[in-house]
Amino acid sequence: MQRRAPLGGAEFAPETTYLNSASSGLLPMRTRTALHAAVDESASYGTMGRDYFGPAAASRAAFARLLDIPAERVAVGSSVAVQSAFVAGTLPPGSEVLVPEGDFSSLVNPFAAHPGVRLRTVPLAELAGAVRPDTALVAFSAVQSLDGVIADLAAVRAAARAHGARTYLDITQAAGWLPLRADDFDFVVCGAFKWLLCPRGTTFMAFGGNGTGGHGDRDAAGAWPAALHAGWVAGEEPGESSYGPVLRPATTARRFDEPHAHYSYLGAAQSLALFEELGVTTVHAHNTALADHYRAGLTARGLTPRPAPGSAIVSTPGLADAERRLTEAGVRISVRGGLLRASFHLYNSTADVERLLALLDG
Repeated sequence: MQRRAPLGGAEFAPETTYLNSASSGLLPMRTRTALHAAVDESASYGTMGRDYFGPAAASRAAFARLLDIPAERVAVGSSVAVQSAFVAGTLPPGSEVLVPEGDFSSLVNPFAAHPGVRLRTVPLAELAGAVRPDTALVAFSAVQSLDGVIADLAAVRAAARAHGARTYLDITQAAGWLPLRADDFDFVVCGAFKWLLCPRGTTFMAFGGNGTGGHGDRDAAGAWPAALHAGWVAGEEPGESSYGPVLRPATTARRFDEPHAHYSYLGAAQSLALFEELGVTTVHAHNTALADHYRAGLTARGLTPRPAPGSAIVSTPGLADAERRLTEAGVRISVRGGLLRASFHLYNSTADVERLLALLDG
């Protein structure tokens, strides 16, 4: 196998062998520098800084470019759970929402908690075949957090289209390393603090153009869904929307913005710029090559990772007890559902894979 050095150069110098990007990514040096400067600035200009809207606008535009969609169809927010609750609120009472068994709670629970939703779960492998005429929405992750399994996006999209269902795709575990066609789905959400290496509190919601079922970003009457959680920043002119009802919502997806965490989006603009420089295709080739090298090493040792072809996440049964020993040795890794989960990203190298395998031998 070709030996791989980390991508990003001087942007990263971790003091650990960091294999836990599926939990939280490392901040690039440019992002750290910008955040330090913003904190210093806050001593004179407050925690909204001198330019509250500029970093969010830059982050929105950069995220849109990564997904090859117009920035006008991207909203900024704070968490996947809030966005899932928003999507649940767009559904008529009694709507069926279809989700995979064991998908991430921030995606699933807001639908389970919504009184107007009938939640139905099936195994991920059966998701496309389980869509039926009364299914209003299919909500699922592009990549499963637990074990890295990549969903059959094309099959689910086609099944939803055939039955007139909308789609809600969570790309939190995919954005930044897995090439995606976000425009194929009605709603696309991303918690950007993992693989996109943004500060926590950075979440994007994209609205599809010619999405599944022909719904796209608006309903049949050409109107946006109700922005039930919108505040002053969602106005066409935020300076005129600070008191009372927002009478003129933004004409773009900014009408769904939450009042954003300034530091988070200031850092996000820097982190997303790095991905634009490197290219998702380059990161994908790097990450998956390292993950495949690790899988081969596990197999050679008589261990069987969960099947997840083409994924940057590798989860293995029977190794959960190794987490403490690995942590003590300076390897940052995680255990999820009794599986030892390693996730390989642009700042990792072939040497990181070999060190992990050697420690597992010990």
